[in-house]
Amino acid sequence: MLDYWVRLYRQYNCDIEQVVIFLKPTTSETAFFEQFSARNTSHRYRVIRMWEQDPEPLLASPGLLPLATLARTNSAQTLLEQVAAQVSIIEETATKQSISVCTQLLVGLVFEQELIHQLFKREDMRESVIYQEILQEGIEQGIEQGRQQALTLLMRQINHKFGSVSPELQTQIQALSFAQLQDLGEALFDFNSEIDLVSWLSRLGS
Repeated sequence: MLDYWVRLYRQYNCDIEQVVIFLKPTTSETAFFEQFSARNTSHRYRVIRMWEQDPEPLLASPGLLPLATLARTNSAQTLLEQVAAQVSIIEETATKQSISVCTQLLVGLVFEQELIHQLFKREDMRESVIYQEILQEGIEQGIEQGRQQALTLLMRQINHKFGSVSPELQTQIQALSFAQLQDLGEALFDFNSEIDLVSWLSRLGS
């Protein structure tokens, strides 16, 4: 926190108030420190432990409803039902969807998925920009993992069939897309020598 403060002050030369928000209950000492002290240095910052906060002010503000699910309560399910009810009466569709999604993301830290699905619409999550971005990242990561696995297998097949190939050829093969690697894997069965591999790669670039 001291490091962040110094960087911000150096760049903007403005008044800075630092706040650390802990979302999930924890017994870690870090969550209960509000000051860093060392020789000739003392730096204070504010700590908010969500599980200690009164939920009423959070329930009164639509933008704070996601955090309200993590606030102090004697009945977590009742609190979640209150939040869901508040979300349901938001009139503006885009705002309602956005708050619903943020609520579901945070509430997943402390509640079971089954209860969340009972109180919130899955459609809000599926249609949200946040969800679509996460989904797209997952798809891209899956494709890249598949490409890496295909590349590893293909290089083993090539080395087994022709021996170690030149670094230039390796670089060309490593640059191929997942679909191109699959095509090369099929074409490899018809290759009789490394010359066939070079010709195939040449045609791909032409």
